[in-house]
Amino acid sequence: MTGRSLLLLAVACAPAFVSGLVPVADAHAFLDRALPAVGSAVRAPPPQLRIWFTQRLEPAFSKVQVLDSSGKRVDKGDSRVDSADTTLLTVSLPRLSPGTYRVAWRVLSVDTHVTEGDHTFEVLP
Repeated sequence: MTGRSLLLLAVACAPAFVSGLVPVADAHAFLDRALPAVGSAVRAPPPQLRIWFTQRLEPAFSKVQVLDSSGKRVDKGDSRVDSADTTLLTVSLPRLSPGTYRVAWRVLSVDTHVTEGDHTFEVLP
């Protein structure tokens, strides 16, 4: 084999060797942003909660709930991943009374990693 052939062979095989040495980063769907925003206080009750994630979501296994200060579920139960933007999870809300609300979510990203979390927002009087 010539020096050039050996060089081409080494370049061709390098990804196989490197892939065993370099760890692959695990990707998870983490909360990116929300409307109403995390920890915010809003004057007008929102008709819908919208939360975006850092990865695409599996619709059948991704849910969000909105709970009042006593822990009672107050959303309309129609949590869904948006078909046009699979990083967006939404749920409809009734007219919320003034108070603090907890958003609890559990999602499965398309790479099969489950994440969950919660945050609050407040509706002002």
